[in-house]
Amino acid sequence: MIRKHIIVHGRVQGVGFRYIASSIAAGCHVTGWVRNQYDGTVEIEVQGADHRVALFLQEIRQGNRFARVDKLDVCDIETVNVEKEKDFRIKY
Repeated sequence: MIRKHIIVHGRVQGVGFRYIASSIAAGCHVTGWVRNQYDGTVEIEVQGADHRVALFLQEIRQGNRFARVDKLDVCDIETVNVEKEKDFRIKY
């Protein structure tokens, strides 16, 4: 089990990117959260099995026809107790 902190740079606000991230997370069976930052980036924390988090990162990098991901800043952080975090949510 690993947890990553991610800052997503690019055209990622106002294009539904948080909902894209949430959908990808559900498909990858990972937990965590996503939220917009005031500087135009998107912040994500994601937790799960190594291969599931790797798949999540791979799919996030692709963006979609509306969102464009230019760069991901990714670092490892402490995991969260799985009893406290059971899903992936959008923070407002």
